[in-house]
Amino acid sequence: MLRTLSIHDFVIVDAIELELGSGFTVFTGETGAGKSILIDALALALGGRGDASVVREGASKADISAEFATSSEADAWLEVNEFGAEDHSVLLRRVIDNAGRSKAYINGVAATATQLRDLGELLVDIHGQHAHQSLLKADAQRALLDSQAGLADDTKAVGAAFRAWRTLARQREEFETNARNVLLERERLEWQVAELEKLAVKPGEWDEITNEHSRLSNAASLIEGAQDALSAISESDEHPILSQLSSLNQKIGKLVGVDDGLKPVMEALEPAQIQLQEAVYALNDYLSRVELDPGRLRKIEERMEAIHNTARKFRVTPDELPRELETLSAQLQQLADASDLDALRAQEEKLEAAYMALAQKLSQRRAAAAEQLGRSVTGAMQELSMAGGRFAVALNPCDPAAYGLEQVDFLVAGHAGTAPRPLAKVASGGELARISLAISVITSSATATPTLIFDEVDSGIGGGVAEVVGRLLKRLGSDHQVLCVTHLPQVASQANQHFQVSKAGAPDGKTVSRIDPLDAKARVEEVARMLGGLEITATTRKHARELLAL
Repeated sequence: MLRTLSIHDFVIVDAIELELGSGFTVFTGETGAGKSILIDALALALGGRGDASVVREGASKADISAEFATSSEADAWLEVNEFGAEDHSVLLRRVIDNAGRSKAYINGVAATATQLRDLGELLVDIHGQHAHQSLLKADAQRALLDSQAGLADDTKAVGAAFRAWRTLARQREEFETNARNVLLERERLEWQVAELEKLAVKPGEWDEITNEHSRLSNAASLIEGAQDALSAISESDEHPILSQLSSLNQKIGKLVGVDDGLKPVMEALEPAQIQLQEAVYALNDYLSRVELDPGRLRKIEERMEAIHNTARKFRVTPDELPRELETLSAQLQQLADASDLDALRAQEEKLEAAYMALAQKLSQRRAAAAEQLGRSVTGAMQELSMAGGRFAVALNPCDPAAYGLEQVDFLVAGHAGTAPRPLAKVASGGELARISLAISVITSSATATPTLIFDEVDSGIGGGVAEVVGRLLKRLGSDHQVLCVTHLPQVASQANQHFQVSKAGAPDGKTVSRIDPLDAKARVEEVARMLGGLEITATTRKHARELLAL
């Protein structure tokens, strides 16, 4: 459930802080006051697209935050993605500056817009004011049916199986029509793989031999430098450092007995003597291992030259040769498999059978879901003044496709005694809006998403139907948090919570949008305005009170 929404410098909003409750909430106001801007801001916080145009004129950035109470599914997502889930709540934040740069946060942790969208799908379901227009498209109808029936995983599996089958089928077709080119490509890969296998460069080998080459080629100077250091510290005939430091320690030790103020000096010198002795041991060990080896140096240089020349031939860096061998070997294996036409056909048949099994299972589940959706929407149509009307979902067989073995077609009969026909051909604007609303209410009642938003989905509806729409949305609010932008007084009057959106002048002379929660008295005035327009009379106030009393 959406608890709070904070909007700063978004379009014509300077600063709005909303606290929202459960049940049915409406937002009303004059046209252009910014009602839908609230929905747009929330959509941005949920990962929607945004650019510099959303930043209020004169501001440096738009900043939107939304706090939600979370379900167990959302908590699980937060835990898996390591965003933390405390007290079953989550804070989403989106910032877009006036250069169009976007930043996203989940519980204060930087996130991507994709992650916001993934989490947002578990929190909010938005029904836009043009949702009824999308219902005229076959893809939208199929997606809605699959979503209502919980077939997302089935459709993904069918799509993946279809792509695997058709990819192999195209590979087989290409081989049949272009066998000579396939053979030449295979020979080229065999030669390249053989050359790399003969060279046998191991992962990390290039770094190892370059380090060894550097050490061997500089062995003389390394030995000389280490010997000089050892001599200076302990083996010089003339006052080696270690000897001088030992003598100095003895002298300071005697003086400490006279004045313990020199004790810190002695405490600093004693570790220095120990560290120098350790350096002597390390230098002796190093000199015992380092030696001049011209033969080994020559072999290393020959190996480096072979690797370097091969890397130049394959147009990669020397340390990329092992990965290049893996890539070319995989391509050769794939081509070898593709070159066996009989095996390729057998594999194609296997993948086709796997696709058909998944697609037929999806068809069965769609058929059951189509029947159920048809009955439910038909029932809702009767409430929405479409008595005798009927809604049905037709599943028309089609050639195998990524979405399955059938096209989904929404059919409607507006009156009793008429045969259902495709929605796009028979529904008027008003009928389409009512059917869309019926479908939205039916599908939303079955969803686990806790917050449902309806952005002027009641466009094209009026009269007694509007009161029914309000009842449907309020009924939906008993199981979900329902937020609705509406221009219908019959809908607004049935809300549990009512906000008024209005425009006002800012001190800088610009117009800003503001939002206010309405108490009982203010609700009467707002519903009266919605009923009567600019001139509010005692009659319209009386009518408003009657609507609110209902």
